[in-house]
Amino acid sequence: MIYESGGEKIPNPQSAIRNPQSGTARPWAYLTWPNRISLLRLLLVAPFVVMLQNQQSHSVYRYVAIGLFAFMAASDVLDGYLARRLNAESRLGAILDPLADKTLIICAVVLLSLPDSAVAGATLPGWVVVVIVGKDLWVIAGFLIIFLLTGSVHVLPSGSGKICTAGQVAMVAAVLISPELNLIGMKIGTHLAMILWYAVAGLCAMSVVSYTHIGLTFVVEADTDHANDSEDEVL
Repeated sequence: MIYESGGEKIPNPQSAIRNPQSGTARPWAYLTWPNRISLLRLLLVAPFVVMLQNQQSHSVYRYVAIGLFAFMAASDVLDGYLARRLNAESRLGAILDPLADKTLIICAVVLLSLPDSAVAGATLPGWVVVVIVGKDLWVIAGFLIIFLLTGSVHVLPSGSGKICTAGQVAMVAAVLISPELNLIGMKIGTHLAMILWYAVAGLCAMSVVSYTHIGLTFVVEADTDHANDSEDEVL
């Protein structure tokens, strides 16, 4: 089976799971290019964390961390583009992509708030970490509750969630490069980081409201369907 996307014929990854000649399983063939990019981003979180942990000992570690962070941010945009361009959107990708984003952001904000790994002059305050991690825990808890109530998996990123993630990426980037921005004068880097702290907090609040509304919609629909099925059984 093949898909067509933009005039190009794209192999269906489902048909590549087994080798037609030998019949042997080929699980790696199931992964689309967007899936592979998301997995690469997850693997790069570990060296990024190591660089942040050592960045106070020498600035080269922070520069490497900036490079890794920029690469992961760019690859996030790339895998989304490829998923749409190649018609390769999948349930696995819908889970891997936000998982890679959340893992990177949570590791970054936690380390940037600790005295031994924070960037000089732009230590992330604890309340920002609480807001970001709390928002993600709220979303994860909602996901589990909806799964238990409806018996199905719902992965539906909202517009506010995407904006919130973009704001968090911008905030981490601003913190990482704040020493260079401060060289311009007037502590521009520090002030920019502080502005983004409050902006991200507001975006997280907006995202929580949006995801709560979406989750309640799923629950209401599930209850309605269940009530209709019960009425059909009675009739």
